[in-house]
Amino acid sequence: QVQLVESGGGLVQAGGSLRLSCAASGRTFSTHAMGWFRQAPGKEREIVAAINWIGTIRYYADSVKGRFTISRDNAKNTVFLQMNSLKPEDTAVYYCAYSSSRAYSIARNEYDYWGQGTQVTVSS
Repeated sequence: QVQLVESGGGLVQAGGSLRLSCAASGRTFSTHAMGWFRQAPGKEREIVAAINWIGTIRYYADSVKGRFTISRDNAKNTVFLQMNSLKPEDTAVYYCAYSSSRAYSIARNEYDYWGQGTQVTVSS
């Protein structure tokens, strides 16, 4: 079992920044890819960013490219999502997810464990 606990969400004005953190425990973190997903009301959960096991390869959804940065600290079993230039359309519940493999994936079914989510609200 893997426990994932997200933090760092909140209310911010458009153009502002937030940094999400996700602390993992329970199983080996450093040999597994991680991802950040989000789900807005009435919409499906979508991939935002993903990172491979060692942090050398990253993926970003087109909607966040150039504004968001995913990173990880394997010594602290933590993955981060730095979100800059936030827009109202970024409003959603953000989830971190633990992959079954070392390589990242954009498919939800490649992730075995999920956090409880943290709310991000961007006001216009």
